[in-house]
Amino acid sequence: METAICSRIALSPGHVLNPKSGDRFSLYKGHCANRGILVAVLAAGPGKGGGLLERPTIEKTTPGRESEFDLRKSKKTAPPYRVILHNDNYNKREYVVQVLMKVIPGMTLDNAVNIMQEAHYNGLAVVIICSQADAEEHCMQLRGNGLLSSIEPASGGC
Repeated sequence: METAICSRIALSPGHVLNPKSGDRFSLYKGHCANRGILVAVLAAGPGKGGGLLERPTIEKTTPGRESEFDLRKSKKTAPPYRVILHNDNYNKREYVVQVLMKVIPGMTLDNAVNIMQEAHYNGLAVVIICSQADAEEHCMQLRGNGLLSSIEPASGGC
């Protein structure tokens, strides 16, 4: 995929490049009907001998790679998921806190202790709400460290 980027335009806003029959390049003052055509023009000014066409700069992008705007848009529209920690009778409380701090980015000691206690007393606790891909990764890491966990869409429930 190639994207054309105009590097310089030295025309006044009312001047546009308008090829007419018999005329290779002519400037005309008025409203531009089609602004989608990307042409870089450097004009010497009215009465000074027309303009000079420049070759547009071509930016190569990797096929299959999304732009930063598309990534931000997809992250905003992706539904959030909850990672849920389930209580078990096998792991010590200290170990659960250590695993939570190791697996979940930005997890503080206080938050890990609160999540562990909630799971211990209520049977389950919400660890983090994030995208589906991140939720699946966190869930697999918690399971890989011997904790019981699951994910569910965050839209349902409270």
